[in-house]
Amino acid sequence: MAKLRKNHRNTSLIGPGFIRIIGLLLILLLGLIVFKFLPASTDDSSEEYTNKGIASSSAEGRNYLPSAQGQLIHHEHYSLSYLEEFEQPEWVAYELKKSNLFKKHVPRSGDFRSDSAVKTTSANKADYKRSGYSRGHLVPAGDMAFDQNAMSETFFMSNMSPQSIPFNGGIWRELEEQVRDWAKKYNHLYVVSGPVLTEKPIDYIGHNDVAVPASYYKVILDMNRGNPRGIGYIIPHKTSEEPLEKYAVTIDEVEQLTKIDFFKDLMPEEEQQAFESVKNTRPWYFSDKRFQTRKKSWNNM
Repeated sequence: MAKLRKNHRNTSLIGPGFIRIIGLLLILLLGLIVFKFLPASTDDSSEEYTNKGIASSSAEGRNYLPSAQGQLIHHEHYSLSYLEEFEQPEWVAYELKKSNLFKKHVPRSGDFRSDSAVKTTSANKADYKRSGYSRGHLVPAGDMAFDQNAMSETFFMSNMSPQSIPFNGGIWRELEEQVRDWAKKYNHLYVVSGPVLTEKPIDYIGHNDVAVPASYYKVILDMNRGNPRGIGYIIPHKTSEEPLEKYAVTIDEVEQLTKIDFFKDLMPEEEQQAFESVKNTRPWYFSDKRFQTRKKSWNNM
């Protein structure tokens, strides 16, 4: 049939072929008009957030950031220093505000994905598959539940470190919840968390050889009372039956172990030394009820 149509000549200027072309042009024109005036999509699925939280090269207003050996990445609600050698950050840093913790909580997004801001490419979900380790948040999703984009940003794989399930859901969870309690009491905290990468990893997982740290740290600073006070924690990467207080250390001790200088631009060095060399756990109270829940339940999940 195609060959017959090709050999058939129509001497009329306005034949069936011409009419078909005009019809197609009219349909195309109508489609463009309809598309222009259609309302924007209001779909609120998790896919919408995969392009949110695009990293910035600016650390403006973030004078609380530590020293960095890795690539510095500044998302809207936190910053991190990514070390390609270990396929995870050496630290994440952010401000935790009481006002945000009392806002209505958004749903947990669960949209784990690679971080396109990492120049060397970050670890991915497949690295953790069947590894026996969970994707452990360093910036907790619970700290960013005040905003959907803030929540979604915590699911970048650049914010993850391999953690055993009893550790992630046990003592690490207890410390995260305890920090939120402290923020509610003291209004505003600076928080820095990360794996201890100066120690030999206990394992490597996935195609990208993601290091499994032997321990983790967290550093907290309260500046609100005009007399800075802080505390550090170094916790071995294993199930613990011990109270959190056992793992409290000075910020200086965390610096010595990690080779990271915390809060270096926030205040003069002499002011830093006044609180970084002191371990005073009195302001950093613990919930015995939460500790008992961890031992009886969370450690066995």
